[in-house]
Amino acid sequence: MTAATMQEPLVLAVPSKGRLQENAFAFFARAGLTFVQGRGTRDYRGVLKELPGVEVAFLSASEIVAQLASGAAHLGVTGEDLVRESVADADARMTLLTPLGFGHANVVVAVPQAWIDVRTMADLEDVAAAYRARRGERMRVATKYVNTTRRFFAQTGVTDYRIVESLGATEGAPAAGQAELIVDITTTGATLKANALKVLDDGVILLSQANLVASRGAKWDERTLGVARAILSRIAAEEDARVNREVRAFAPGDRAQLAQQAQALFSARALLGDSRESLSLVCPADKVAPLADWLIGKGAEHVVVSALDYVFSAANPLYQKLADSVRA
Repeated sequence: MTAATMQEPLVLAVPSKGRLQENAFAFFARAGLTFVQGRGTRDYRGVLKELPGVEVAFLSASEIVAQLASGAAHLGVTGEDLVRESVADADARMTLLTPLGFGHANVVVAVPQAWIDVRTMADLEDVAAAYRARRGERMRVATKYVNTTRRFFAQTGVTDYRIVESLGATEGAPAAGQAELIVDITTTGATLKANALKVLDDGVILLSQANLVASRGAKWDERTLGVARAILSRIAAEEDARVNREVRAFAPGDRAQLAQQAQALFSARALLGDSRESLSLVCPADKVAPLADWLIGKGAEHVVVSALDYVFSAANPLYQKLADSVRA
């Protein structure tokens, strides 16, 4: 066995099942990276087909957070809500590199709709104080997000409460008489409404979604950083391409000057072509039509717009964010 083969791989932890796994697979596939499980879907270890030096660990969402916190995994896909709940000093031990656009779930404070005079956390504190004065006990909050709840209630000045840890469907706790209000996750709010609950106006604790997370405590060296750079380069290139379009035109005048003006007006980046009058720009998708109209106004007869697969750039903000955090 050579020294190269004895080197420890970069460990990438991803969800082991369900929609989160499907979405993670699709996200990496868009970046040209394919997960391979050696013995099929029951295998909890795998590789990235296109990149050597990566070991993929298929774990539950909570296990992924634990592996990142301990440094056993270098990178992982998990929800920000779990990171914030499970790790008290999350920002010191992990870096959230980029949101992935799936796994959306907002952590919220919800009270009975019948509490018509309770709309804010300040109102809740008043009700909680009156509840304790009248009954001699604290108001109950049902939640699985114990640490998140304590931090948020402390920040908003709510003190007269006690937490009832929820083991089942949290939104049913008030109707069942197990709690007066809840802190839980919601996506559409439909389940809360079905249980006659409402979210307080300032009761959204966290807008969570799946993130690509880096462990600051993992064993990072030049080799693992190089592998991470390759992964993040593809992810950044796909993200850049997804939100931008290539805009090409033959326009009279100074190409460099036109490119500078397009950048100032439409946040476009120049990709100068070979012809003296050829202009190629990368432009945000929502500014393509105004840019095309502007180019036609500058003398272009036709403007061609194309979708992009990848836009690789010398500057990689995702890798720079990783490198800065693990070298700090």
